Amino acid sequence: MNDLNADSHQDAIKPATLYIVATPIGNLGDMSARALQVLREVDLIAAEDTRHSSRLTQHFGITTKLVSYHDFSSRSREDNILADLQAGRTVALISDAGTPLISDPGYTLVARARELGVTVIPVPGPCALTAALSAAGLPTDRFAFEGFPPHKSGARRQMFEALMQEQRTLVFYESPHRIRDSVQDMCDVFGAQRQAVICRELTKTWETIYGDSLGNLCSWLDADDNNRRGEFVVLVHGAPAPDTEDLPAEAERMLRILLEELPLRQASALAAKLSGIKKNLLYKRALELGGTQEVPLQE
Repeated sequence: MNDLNADSHQDAIKPATLYIVATPIGNLGDMSARALQVLREVDLIAAEDTRHSSRLTQHFGITTKLVSYHDFSSRSREDNILADLQAGRTVALISDAGTPLISDPGYTLVARARELGVTVIPVPGPCALTAALSAAGLPTDRFAFEGFPPHKSGARRQMFEALMQEQRTLVFYESPHRIRDSVQDMCDVFGAQRQAVICRELTKTWETIYGDSLGNLCSWLDADDNNRRGEFVVLVHGAPAPDTEDLPAEAERMLRILLEELPLRQASALAAKLSGIKKNLLYKRALELGGTQEVPLQE
């Protein structure tokens, strides 16, 4: 058995360090002891919304100074935080809820801190993404997190169309204002029978995890206004693996063009090099298309 205290020496707050601290996504009981220690002992907490985070710090009796840091913060605010770190002070970065940088601010601050040689230490904890994956019952060995889809339907559908053949479980965040339209677009693009799971208000009083086909999920959202309230994670089952005997549309198009100019074997071999698909599969399809072994006449 591993010694649970083996890494206790790492608990001391280190100077000139940026801590990335996860905070609860709803249930305050999910706040870790380590996160509390860090927030109490650092010199400064950079918060996405100080008004929101002040309720968290007050609840836990944390008196550390809060400063705002979000996507619209000025460059000078980021510069000041980095200057504090370079001067040996300690800073904790938190978002409104969950793990910072997961569809939340912080990327440029962390990137610049690392470029300057500042130590960056994660303090892991709650995250809506991993919470939803753990309870949805969809494949989790491979998944693709796509964050928030675009606000406008046209761009949103374009995004979903680019993901139509993605075989990994797809994970999206969505707001209550767009959840119905967004799931309808998923239904239209991925197909009404594609299985999906809606996770609503995770870890909160009205937590809901509901899975069905995308077509039925649209009906479920319409059935009760409450189903469209809160913060959402939507998980969509990946596309089925293509039949190995079926050629991708682009590969078949390429083969047809080559067969117009080249004999069957040459067309199949060249198509294989260009597409990465096995030559025998392309050769078989070329025969079905009526390719010829004869060398075409030269003009």
